[in-house]
Amino acid sequence: MPNMNPKKNPMPSQDPAVRRRNFGEVALGYTEEMALDEAQRCLNCKNMPCVSGCPVGIAIPNFIQKVKVGEFEEAYRIITESSSLPAVCGRVCPQETQCEGKCVRGIKGEPVGIGRLERFVADRHNAQENAHAEPAPANGHKVAIIGSGPAGLTCAGDLARRGYAVTVYEALHTAGGVLVYGIPEFRLPKSIVAKEIETLKELGVKIEVNTVVGRTVSIDELMEQEGYEAVFIGSGAGLPRFMKIAGENLKGVYSANEFLTRVNLMKAYLPESSTPIQHAKRVAVVGGGNVAMDAARSAMRLGAEAVYIIYRRSLEELPARREEVEHAMEEGVEFRLLNNPTEILGDENGFVRGMKVIRMELGEPDASGRRSPVEIPDSEYELECDCVIMAIGTSPNPLIKSTTEGLEVNRRGGIVVEEATGKTSLTGVYAGGDAVTGAATVILAMGAGKTAAQAIDDYIKEKG
Repeated sequence: MPNMNPKKNPMPSQDPAVRRRNFGEVALGYTEEMALDEAQRCLNCKNMPCVSGCPVGIAIPNFIQKVKVGEFEEAYRIITESSSLPAVCGRVCPQETQCEGKCVRGIKGEPVGIGRLERFVADRHNAQENAHAEPAPANGHKVAIIGSGPAGLTCAGDLARRGYAVTVYEALHTAGGVLVYGIPEFRLPKSIVAKEIETLKELGVKIEVNTVVGRTVSIDELMEQEGYEAVFIGSGAGLPRFMKIAGENLKGVYSANEFLTRVNLMKAYLPESSTPIQHAKRVAVVGGGNVAMDAARSAMRLGAEAVYIIYRRSLEELPARREEVEHAMEEGVEFRLLNNPTEILGDENGFVRGMKVIRMELGEPDASGRRSPVEIPDSEYELECDCVIMAIGTSPNPLIKSTTEGLEVNRRGGIVVEEATGKTSLTGVYAGGDAVTGAATVILAMGAGKTAAQAIDDYIKEKG
């Protein structure tokens, strides 16, 4: 009999008062008993609406049916037919707006905990000592991948499973892209990312780190001298944006990219780390997305006495995942909503001492129905802080476009592609993820990598 409880099995988590000062994973994962019980909530709908909400097309009801009967390895096999990073997706995907957002159980209660079940299945598989992937028979063709983030890793995994010799070129010293430099340890442990990458290596994927495509080697050289028949660009969006207000050059102002890279990739929070980072007392984070939540929660764990989220719209417009917002609030982050910075203030030594902030209100809806924030006259005030983190978005890195002749980009610097294939303006060159769209979600980048892998396979087969 189905479990008709209207609520999900709650996720075991660290206590907020404890976790706000450590970098251990917040969500602790389902036990086997919880997973079996949650799986019973799935109605196994014939039209599978949840699948339509998954950018990589996981056969969700099929894997959940296997969980129901305790066939966890078969559930893992079903998931990995579509996803190269199940343990990652189970943790960081915005399931509430994707697969779970389509779940029938969500009409009169909470949807099935699809992401939590995916995480359980992947973690259980990865915990086995004999869990290894078998490479596919080689097909004699070579493909290069630029960037080892979620788009690049997904494209690499899908092609390797088809027998391609795949090499991933990563600019940093560690593979994983945004998964290792952008998402904090307390949301996505780096050991999880390393295990997923190790599985791809077992499939035959080669990874070359410390290789900056556009400097170390060009795309033309990869194709003409190294013999790659196709190239996928998944280089992400690592160019930070700023507000262009006074004081952004003061000491103590970070882009969220720099701040999180120092914390996540360089482990600046560890006493033995050689990477400097400011342990500020009062931190203002500008922005309302997941990156802003990550920066704010990281600052809290570095010992800040007060952390503020400064966001110019209301809670309803806040783009971050609800779960991340709730976790930030539980950990003591203060939300200054309908507020917008106008100037960052410095002391006589050039360090941040505060911020001028003006209060906002939502005006009349525009043509799209969205209400734009407008300043409230004479409402400006000073907020005391000694660190400011700008988390207002990123743009694609301009290096590849500036060193690759004929590669078409749009006015925001995103690579222009055919939506259905990821094909760029250059023959044999494909792109996807944040390098195309600007900063978006991990799962959307994975979907783009999957689309491009299929297109590359079609292209090489047609070429003969």
